[in-house]
Amino acid sequence: MIDKSNLSLQDALAQIHDGATIMIGGFGTAGQPTELIDGLIALGTRDLVIVNNNAGNGDYGLAKLLKTGAVRKMVCSFPRQSDSWVFDELYRAGKIELELVPQGNLACRIQAAGMGLGPVYTPTGFGTLLAEGKPTMTYEGKDYVLENPIRADFALIKAHQGDRWGNLVYRKSARNFGPIMAMAAACTIAQVSEVVALGELNPEHIITPGIFVQHVVQVTPAKAAA
Repeated sequence: MIDKSNLSLQDALAQIHDGATIMIGGFGTAGQPTELIDGLIALGTRDLVIVNNNAGNGDYGLAKLLKTGAVRKMVCSFPRQSDSWVFDELYRAGKIELELVPQGNLACRIQAAGMGLGPVYTPTGFGTLLAEGKPTMTYEGKDYVLENPIRADFALIKAHQGDRWGNLVYRKSARNFGPIMAMAAACTIAQVSEVVALGELNPEHIITPGIFVQHVVQVTPAKAAA
């Protein structure tokens, strides 16, 4: 019997190793898998490469992970905003690397990996510092720069509901990067508010099919506080 919801949060995360590349879902705090991030901090892994839309907010979630010094490199679109002081301090001190990726390119590169594609040509970034050293081409009178797919060892994402097969549905804007990150990682761990019985999810509402998910962890407020 397939049951991807049979592990605790700690057991699901235990396979993450030092040096891993990890995609973490979320657009700022919307859809950020905070409890999985806290579990990753408790695990104590180091030398991580994190792929995310931004570089953390305040002192919680992703910023809290950065503060531990566990992250070697950030790959993101928005490393700076009014509450990104943790990343700012680390970057200015030379304690973290940054690969800056325009948001559309970030999504496209992750999606390319999930779809099994090779490098993709995009007009975004052509002629800027972000294109230095990268192949370029002109197609139908428009200039493009070559960008490589972004793959990960693990994806940590948040969904609203899931079943034991790993099928996921999301809540509104919390969907954001979760579906494509699940496709582009070798192992996807999803935290959900509720694990429901097979057949309870409307097939028309399932955004991430279970084939892309290896573990589903139910996280309720009571469990999160414990």
